[in-house]
Amino acid sequence: MNDLSSGLAPIEDKSMFASLKVRDYRYLWIGMLASAFALNMQLVAQGWLVYEMTSSPINLTLVTMAFMVPQVVFSLVGGVLADRVSKKPVIGWTPVINGLATAAMGTIIMFGNVTFWDFVWVGILNGTVLSLSIPARTALIPEIVGEKLMFNAMAFNTASWNLARVLGPALAGFMIAIFAGGDTSSTFGVGLVYYLLSFLYLLSAVTVMFIEHEGKPAPGEKQSPLDDTLEGLTYVINSPVVGGLILLSILPFLFGLTINTLLPAFSTDVLNGGPDDLGLLMTGLGVGAVFGSLAMAKMGNFSHKGYWVIGTGALWGLLVAAFGMTEQFLSATFVIALIGLASAVNMSMNRSLTQLQVEQHMRGRIMSIDMMSHGLMPIGVLPIGYIAETVSIEAGLITSGLILCFSTLLFGVFMPKVRAINQGYH
Repeated sequence: MNDLSSGLAPIEDKSMFASLKVRDYRYLWIGMLASAFALNMQLVAQGWLVYEMTSSPINLTLVTMAFMVPQVVFSLVGGVLADRVSKKPVIGWTPVINGLATAAMGTIIMFGNVTFWDFVWVGILNGTVLSLSIPARTALIPEIVGEKLMFNAMAFNTASWNLARVLGPALAGFMIAIFAGGDTSSTFGVGLVYYLLSFLYLLSAVTVMFIEHEGKPAPGEKQSPLDDTLEGLTYVINSPVVGGLILLSILPFLFGLTINTLLPAFSTDVLNGGPDDLGLLMTGLGVGAVFGSLAMAKMGNFSHKGYWVIGTGALWGLLVAAFGMTEQFLSATFVIALIGLASAVNMSMNRSLTQLQVEQHMRGRIMSIDMMSHGLMPIGVLPIGYIAETVSIEAGLITSGLILCFSTLLFGVFMPKVRAINQGYH
């Protein structure tokens, strides 16, 4: 039996689509793509409607916090779960919950009874569910494809989200604009978007049924859940490479992704755009990210990856600051596309390198610690949101970008083990 007929890509396959030749990974990727479309369309729909209802950047920030805070609270639980039980049921049932929640939200919006707090409770629920499922989904990837295809697979993992940025936001924006019929107070289009989100989440659940790999936990005597959690935390603290990579991944979540939160306000108040313009801006972000992901998929074997992680993180910050200085829609679209490219390379490479440094039985917990640290995003978003509210949206973005650039370079100076990473394999 050859490798392809058994569901595995050839060991020496270095083509751009090598990991997608692995049957189980292909279904996993399709499911991720459906979920990514749902999430990116939701960002546009909720961002536009919340700002129309409140005209407040702070309220946009609070909605983001509702989604991110559960990642701090529950992601460690998700990591322990991923290392103690089969991963397939976890990643299969969680999108069902998200699908039912978004369907309920769509009904509330369609009947015109939606309030700001409805977006908060849906954000909390979605954030909690994702915090329980993403560690299992991410830890399953190296089990399916193996170490040699990790950079390729993680690049396509990132690409699934970035491809959704290209089409999802534009679709959501145009749906809202078309069905609103010029009435900016209409919620009908947003309600339809939420019904589509529900379908996409349920489609993601269906794809999991076709995955053969159960993702069973590594054999051996299990500790208590608390001891498992403490073991993972101790490992990260004592590892200069893993701890350093996670720290470098926190900085963009604190100060690089502020652009996602403030983009509805920037599009409306600075560029004088509507929901379709917001969709196009997020599409520009996605276009650049797709190119970055495909570059990673093709060139995953390049050297000096430690320097690349640091350099792309600093570049990300500079580009966010540059975006805050734009005044025209065309230049803003160009700069945000470059942000997408730099962020895709940075995030995909960091996540791949982190995965490759740990053993299989620890991957769920390490990924959950990584995800938990990303839930610290409000620590950066709140002060930047305050600057945007009290000074200007442009000032908030410029401040955020410069902090990301200089903090990444400063941290990199004190991380010789991270700078020394070459290929990243054991």
